[in-house]
Amino acid sequence: MAGTTTILGLESSCDDTAAAVVRLKGDAAPEILSSIVAGQTALHADFGGVVPEIAARAHTEKLDHCVETALGEAGIALRDIDAIAVTAGPGLIGGVLAGVMCAKGLAAATAKPLIGVNHLAGHALTPRLTDGLGFPYLMLLVSGGHCQFLIVHGPQDFTRLGGTIDDAPGEAFDKTARLLGLPQPGGPAVEAEAARGDPKRFALPRPLLDRPGCDLSFSGLKTALLRARDAQVAEKGWLTVQDRADLCASFQAAVAEVLAEKSRRAIGAYIALSPSEPAFSVAGGVAANQAIRAALQTVAAEAGARFAAPPPGLCTDNAAMIAWAGLERFRLGDTDGMDLAARPRWPLDRASQPMLGGGKKGAKA
Repeated sequence: MAGTTTILGLESSCDDTAAAVVRLKGDAAPEILSSIVAGQTALHADFGGVVPEIAARAHTEKLDHCVETALGEAGIALRDIDAIAVTAGPGLIGGVLAGVMCAKGLAAATAKPLIGVNHLAGHALTPRLTDGLGFPYLMLLVSGGHCQFLIVHGPQDFTRLGGTIDDAPGEAFDKTARLLGLPQPGGPAVEAEAARGDPKRFALPRPLLDRPGCDLSFSGLKTALLRARDAQVAEKGWLTVQDRADLCASFQAAVAEVLAEKSRRAIGAYIALSPSEPAFSVAGGVAANQAIRAALQTVAAEAGARFAAPPPGLCTDNAAMIAWAGLERFRLGDTDGMDLAARPRWPLDRASQPMLGGGKKGAKA
């Protein structure tokens, strides 16, 4: 593939404001020239979770600064960009809208093409940016708001094999952290506690392992942990430091075992398609959890599939993945107009029935 393509990406779907520049020269490996992420953890710390109105306001304030910093770090000017990619959904609508309007303003001012990117596609295509995976590959997208197994056939061609019917794993980690008095975001806090705990002390359930298929459920696991916590408090009058660590370790072990077994089933279905170079990848915020990564890597090795997991900084929300997903579309000649809409819901596999229901604004996932 000849030529050089340079894309500016913007991401603002939840509580991270991000801008990045990604470049692809011919058939060489892509380069992340810059990746800037401005978090909002401190803004939401007193509320136990992300407040959409606060997040949207912060995105509006930070987007232009992130763009300026990303361009400066990349050592290029806006005129050197070939196109502007932006998360157009799914996500918190105020944040998504802030990003889309910023991207439209930049595109209008520079006469550069505009590319709306599905945030989930950004995660799903990240292994092509970091590991050069070829199509088709199997992806476990596992984050705070999403969990699904996807066969990635192309930049806009996805087949869902299964997903969560209730809470996503990241959401379950966040709720577990709140139940145990740990700070947000819950994933890193629970993982740190789990490192000091006994994963076998509390016999927490492994939801849906007794049913065929690749669908998952984590709501009941969260409830079981609540009951285990209350039992300790009822017995002793309080929760000890070791109790908390053991609860975290037991919870994390349950999540890892469920994801590993469901991944084993998904890989079986994927391998049945006879891909020339079988590959299994994981992306999304929960993919940064080292215990879960290790379990999934073992499953891939057992199946004879290559395992790919992006660096932790590219598992959580970032704009490099949005720039890359936009670059993939741009090289296919696919762009959007100024009528690009911000979408709170945007399933990747449009042929399958929604996992979490629908509504006036479309299917959730």
